[in-house]
Amino acid sequence: MSPIREPRTFRRIATALAPIIALAALLSLYRLGAADVCGFNEAVEGVFVQQMVEHGALLFPLDNSRAPLYKPPLFHWTATALDHLIGAKRVTPLNLRMTAALYAIAGVALTMWFACDFLGLAGATVAGLVLCGSYQYLENARVGRVDMTLCFFETLALFAFAWWLTPGRDDDPSLHLAGQVEARPPAGDAALRYLMAGALGLAVLAKGPVGILIPAIACGLFILSERRFGDLRRLAGPLALAIIIGSSWYAACYFGGHASFLHRQLSSENLGRFLGLLGTMAPWYYLKPLLLNSVPLSLIAPFAVFAALRTPGGRAAHERSRADVAVRLFAIFWLVTVIFFSIAAYKRRAYLLPLWPVAAVMIAWWADSLARSGEPLHFAWAPTWSDNLPFRHLARRTVMVACAGAILFNLYYLPHKAIRDCGNDSMRATATQINRIVGRDEPLYSYKLGDEPATLLFYLDRDAPPITTRLGDAPPGYVIAPADVWRAEQASAPEWTPVFSSSSGNPPVVLLRHGAALARSFVR
Repeated sequence: MSPIREPRTFRRIATALAPIIALAALLSLYRLGAADVCGFNEAVEGVFVQQMVEHGALLFPLDNSRAPLYKPPLFHWTATALDHLIGAKRVTPLNLRMTAALYAIAGVALTMWFACDFLGLAGATVAGLVLCGSYQYLENARVGRVDMTLCFFETLALFAFAWWLTPGRDDDPSLHLAGQVEARPPAGDAALRYLMAGALGLAVLAKGPVGILIPAIACGLFILSERRFGDLRRLAGPLALAIIIGSSWYAACYFGGHASFLHRQLSSENLGRFLGLLGTMAPWYYLKPLLLNSVPLSLIAPFAVFAALRTPGGRAAHERSRADVAVRLFAIFWLVTVIFFSIAAYKRRAYLLPLWPVAAVMIAWWADSLARSGEPLHFAWAPTWSDNLPFRHLARRTVMVACAGAILFNLYYLPHKAIRDCGNDSMRATATQINRIVGRDEPLYSYKLGDEPATLLFYLDRDAPPITTRLGDAPPGYVIAPADVWRAEQASAPEWTPVFSSSSGNPPVVLLRHGAALARSFVR
């Protein structure tokens, strides 16, 4: 049994790591709800969560009574469960983002626990501080989107796989890391394989087939490079479980007759993005975000990846430590992720988010390797004269100083950036005024705001179906239209009366009244 699992050691380590987990919570939760929901991508997830929390549409929620989910619903289910747990009846910016924040905090705790088992308490401290200092990781922790959910479950799957690959302790004579010795599977062997499978299945439910595809490719390449072909047979059952879990919601869509959900999920969101139907970026798009998304830590990560790849592999590497095996796996995953999304036509910076937990472990491992004065680096490429260079003693300290500066920056800058970026674009005040004028039982439509004006709908907390005919042919009721559209078309719709014009929000809108609907006086 690994010493980290002994009860007394467990309590001691948990106590030592608790301050960093608390720091992660502070960075993720501080002023989390201070900024309004202004961006479409966050707002549309908020609308789907509203449908689940406030209207009970748990499986097949629709945005504006028309548009199906963009992503599978694990993030939304988690948010719904959290709201139910705390008794929240309405979705707000705070409880929408809380889901991503809690996944991020859990990711920090998981990463440190793994690093502690493989690198010791000092390595776990560095890994935790690296995540707290990662701008990209903390930025995504504070946005109500699905990316952090995917990141957590991909990380859990990789860690479970690494734990399964490297049973026992470094001083265990029965280690069979390179396939030299056939050792009896340790207690918990099957549990780790099925934990990995469950995490992969949940990663699919977080963001689609990419949640299993990239980790599976990385793990497969690792097994091939290690020539551990016998392990493939032991992964057949777990892989089947992962597919069953991951495909469960898609099967419900198919057998429930919700083809529009499958079309959006698989054709538009997955194949469409990969093939460029939703836009294209240059193959070198990720060069800048990869190196600069979390300076200075993002500049250190490629060196750690390179060092991890240069550790000996295959059957001849029977002297490796468990940590060397794990970081080699993580380096392969890092490269597979970058290559896969560089090939894909459509690209987003957030696609690199799952790299950060494994990068934190690799950076901690690399700093620890450089810090061991008088010991060989265990890298085949490292010259022997580097063993006693002065910078070796400063490696871990330098990383921790870099983390400290990045943490202070994240704590101050991220909340202020969210508020500043929203600026005068928030539709909250506009939606509040419209709701005070238009009764909940009165018809409300939208005109030329698009099929999914999510930033307005989130704060309206009601549907406003789009009018597809001419404005003059619209049915009686209220219509929300962009102010510039109304100015251009008001001559063709003389029966419409403007009852409210917004002074904030993007775009500025006009509320129009027509026919039997009675406008209520707006009271300040």
